[in-house]
Amino acid sequence: MDNGAPTDHDNLNATGTLPKMAAEPGHDDARADLARPEPSRVSDELDEEDNTLRPAFLRKVVEALDAGDQETVYNLVEPLHPADVADLFELIGHDYRAALARAINDLLGSDVLAELNDWVRDDLVEELEPDEVAELAEQMETDDAVALIEDLDEADQQAVLAEMEPEDRAAIESALSFPEESAGRLMSRDVIAVPEHLSVGDLIDYLRRDDDLATEFWEVFVVDVKHRPVGTCQLSWILRAPREIALTDVMKRDQTLIPVTMDQEEVALRFQKYALISAAVVDESGRLVGQITVDDVVHIIQEEASEDILRLSGAGDGDINEPISLTVRTRLSWLVVNLGTAILASSVVGLFQNAIAHFALLAVLMPIVSGMGGNAGTQTLAVVVRAIATNQLTSSNTWWMIMRELRIALTNGLSLGLLIGTGTGLIFGNPHLGMVIAAAMIINNLVAGLAGILVPVGLDRLRVDPAVSSAVFVTTATDTMGFFSFLGLAVVTGLTS
Repeated sequence: MDNGAPTDHDNLNATGTLPKMAAEPGHDDARADLARPEPSRVSDELDEEDNTLRPAFLRKVVEALDAGDQETVYNLVEPLHPADVADLFELIGHDYRAALARAINDLLGSDVLAELNDWVRDDLVEELEPDEVAELAEQMETDDAVALIEDLDEADQQAVLAEMEPEDRAAIESALSFPEESAGRLMSRDVIAVPEHLSVGDLIDYLRRDDDLATEFWEVFVVDVKHRPVGTCQLSWILRAPREIALTDVMKRDQTLIPVTMDQEEVALRFQKYALISAAVVDESGRLVGQITVDDVVHIIQEEASEDILRLSGAGDGDINEPISLTVRTRLSWLVVNLGTAILASSVVGLFQNAIAHFALLAVLMPIVSGMGGNAGTQTLAVVVRAIATNQLTSSNTWWMIMRELRIALTNGLSLGLLIGTGTGLIFGNPHLGMVIAAAMIINNLVAGLAGILVPVGLDRLRVDPAVSSAVFVTTATDTMGFFSFLGLAVVTGLTS
């Protein structure tokens, strides 16, 4: 690739743009294809309030597929934005996806595949030949192409890579060498990097003259002779600065550099913390190897947030397109664990069966204590897991957080204890019973607050994802202590005598 620097050809060739996904023949056509598509031209297909495809439109597509009328299917789908085409594949159901893919033919391009749900995309890719997958991958940004290929079996990966152009294949193989969910997998190699000796005018001339540059970018990275980033220039600065000004005088030297092995969740946190639009990705030696842009980070934030919520419930990925067998296996494993904890809680109740038999009202009221403790523990757990995920809770403020949650738990316990104690005493005409349940409510709320923070923090210190298994331990603690405190206080205070 000839990068032709405005003032120093050889220097820019050594420090110019990184390898990029090959464009299709004809630069004008390629740029048109790579430009962001226009929104859907016809609004009848979309519910404007929910921004989803209308049920009536889905029925038309299904009816046309059932009738084998591919022309009608094509005409219905053709006006849609690629993101809406992706939604159509997800909504229409597994049995119709292959037929829909054949009917719309050339409309099923890289823009659509990049928007597809992972499970749905895997279904479609299985219907394509390796050369067809390779052709689509070559039209995509590097990060999207990697997402397309990384889930394939090893043999299928090699078959697809063998059909790709050498430059594109090398870029994807390099990305696949990095850990999953790392910056190396996420980054795009389509960056613009220039040497630091250029002026603003030199840079503008270079950007206008070189047709092989990336078509969409927000900033230009300035690098030294070893290809290490020394600053960035936003396009707005470049356009407004006089031509004779040196880049080193207008560039921003303070940067947020992303190590190539950084986990994507940490990448998203840095973008959020520093309000980034894009950021340079560097390898172990500090050389610029790619960039990550905010549109990729938006997907990460959504994925990570959904993942943590679903893991707290033991629902796995929670994707409605996930195979039923995998969903059952994931959910059942956690339900079996919950069954064991339920048996543990019931064994505590068994210790007091004589007291319950002597004073049956205890059996009526004890679920209130354990249930309210469980709810309180879940509230604390949700706050703490989120705080850990967003780096709000660190080793420097853990003790402060513990004391904060204990104060909240004590206040809530006193309030709930007063309510339930007064109500129980009045309804059953037994002030003694009211005092016992009030005290048990206070104790279990304190346990819930303590478990809700200590369990996820402890798991995090052990390098275990606190979103995966915290809920089981917290629920076990609140159920067990709820039964034990209520029934134990009833026996100790002579309520069952």
